[in-house]
Amino acid sequence: MKNQTKSKLSRRNFLLAVGAGGAATAAAIATQAVGPATAQPATNNNDKRRGRGYQETAHVRSYYNTAKV
Repeated sequence: MKNQTKSKLSRRNFLLAVGAGGAATAAAIATQAVGPATAQPATNNNDKRRGRGYQETAHVRSYYNTAKV
């Protein structure tokens, strides 16, 4: 009976250690991905892609018509 209790506890400790290790790894990767702040280059006001956002075109309308239930 004593061995079963010890076995359950060791499995539980193992799973806790794996979870903590995974969280620590994720935190380490996240801090490396963000990295130090760098200066952003000035954006050109003539950039054609800037401010376009969502536009309903004929292609989009035809898709919506085919997707109706």
